[in-house]
Amino acid sequence: MNNYEIADHFSLLSKLMDIHGEDSFRAKSYSNAAFNIERLPADVSAMSDGELFAVRGIGASTGKKIRELQTTGKLPQLEDLLAKTPPGILDMLQIKGLGPKKISVIWTEMGIESLGELEYACNENRLVALKGFGAKTQENVLQNIVYFKQNLGFHLWAEVEEFANSLVKQLAAAHPENFISLTGDMRRQNETVEFVEVVTDIGLTTIGGEFEALPEAVIEEDGEELIVKIPGQPRLKFYFCGGEDFYSALFATTGSEEFMNAFTDRYSIPEHAASEEEIFSANGLAFIPPMMREAAGVLERAAADTLPVLIQPKDIRGIIHSHSTWSDGVHTIEQMAKAARDQGLEYLVISDHSQTAFYAGGLKPEQIAAQHLEVDALNAKLAPFKIFKSIESDILGDGSLDYSQQVLETFDLVIASVHSNLKMTEEKAMERVLNAVRNPYTAILGHPTGRLLLSRKGYPLDHKVLIDTCAQHNVVIEINAHPRRLDIDWRWIEYAMEKGVLLSVDPDAHAVEGYRDTYYGVKVAQKGGLTKESNLSSFSLSEFEAFLKKYREKRK
Repeated sequence: MNNYEIADHFSLLSKLMDIHGEDSFRAKSYSNAAFNIERLPADVSAMSDGELFAVRGIGASTGKKIRELQTTGKLPQLEDLLAKTPPGILDMLQIKGLGPKKISVIWTEMGIESLGELEYACNENRLVALKGFGAKTQENVLQNIVYFKQNLGFHLWAEVEEFANSLVKQLAAAHPENFISLTGDMRRQNETVEFVEVVTDIGLTTIGGEFEALPEAVIEEDGEELIVKIPGQPRLKFYFCGGEDFYSALFATTGSEEFMNAFTDRYSIPEHAASEEEIFSANGLAFIPPMMREAAGVLERAAADTLPVLIQPKDIRGIIHSHSTWSDGVHTIEQMAKAARDQGLEYLVISDHSQTAFYAGGLKPEQIAAQHLEVDALNAKLAPFKIFKSIESDILGDGSLDYSQQVLETFDLVIASVHSNLKMTEEKAMERVLNAVRNPYTAILGHPTGRLLLSRKGYPLDHKVLIDTCAQHNVVIEINAHPRRLDIDWRWIEYAMEKGVLLSVDPDAHAVEGYRDTYYGVKVAQKGGLTKESNLSSFSLSEFEAFLKKYREKRK
């Protein structure tokens, strides 16, 4: 172990001691030791104990720890701290501008334990109110998280879509006579992607030569595939084929392994197919859209010609689940409403955080009454556009909602969500969530598992039981469209539709810009076969009001 590696151990020890609130003097001494170890004129292994212990800023006590580290490869005190530190806290130490003391505040006061949760909190404007932070710090943290993530293996589909489409457009402009298309996970609209995959007949040598012109690009050849790594960008993977085989190659590289194995077991790919449509029609199958080529079962529906007409972004008629400056939103209710109206939408469901979400400025009952007066005035001003009075009510530990029946009665509808104490067994999670679903005031179950893609799995649920219970109590299940959530998972959409459960693509918008997230919600919902008829936010204003009438009858 060289001096730099030893210094890193002591530096991490110092930082973790600060994060855990341990003796600041000792933490500082280990930080100083790390500084001095890096600057030793000789390697520690070549120094005698007398020489090492005599170094200012090291001494006998730290010197003995260095020797133990050299012998065992471990510092017991550091190992103890690592054992009680969530891995995500260590990731935060890699973010420029976040020192141990700020991380400690984020962890202890907000319960944030991963970079994904931290990024989400920044996007929801929650760091601003923390002591020692502010808007500028929050923005810097957010930018540095993005930079850090760009150097990891996976990306959110939403984060790379624009880059991927731009890449294909640039290649098409440079090679107008050739075939080029996104494929793989990107084309299937998967929530997360490891590569931006492209299939083309341009030729490996030509593509490779173009990227070799970029000094920072790293190129790897693997048979007929080419992988390109460019700092700060998602990794690229190119598949190559002849022009006459382009559509066959596009088809073969688009489907998941499960889908393609099932297809090749039962069907065949025509030689030199002129289109993907020809591949399906030649086998007596209805055309399966790329995003649905995941599970083998979709082939049976294609054979029976019972594939759904998928929801489209233009089918969204209203914004359900949005926050304003009354809680942790960026814009006022009027600004949120006018932005929705100007986008051609018919209604807005304003659903600020409830009183238990103190960290997000949750509303006390007296604030709710004042907010409702504002909504009434705005509805008179903005008609025929309509704002509905809602709340995102926290589901408490026992499954109850965090307002009295008298307060809940004042809302047009209630979205019930879990925001705290997420580390639950399946038994506890199911008891908590099902109790909320059974509450007659619950209209929509918000982001059902609490997951954050690439950072938090969410609490475990028995989805079948949950969906069956929602069907029994006429509760809508949200497809939270925030690109980091996309929750409920699309894999359960078909089952929910079979059970007659309405779903709702909702942006969970904390600013008018958040309305765009409905696009990502629709894209992932298409994978599960969602139709506009089964999506609440596709209801017209009159249809939505009819839905609310039935909901109010349930509350009686």
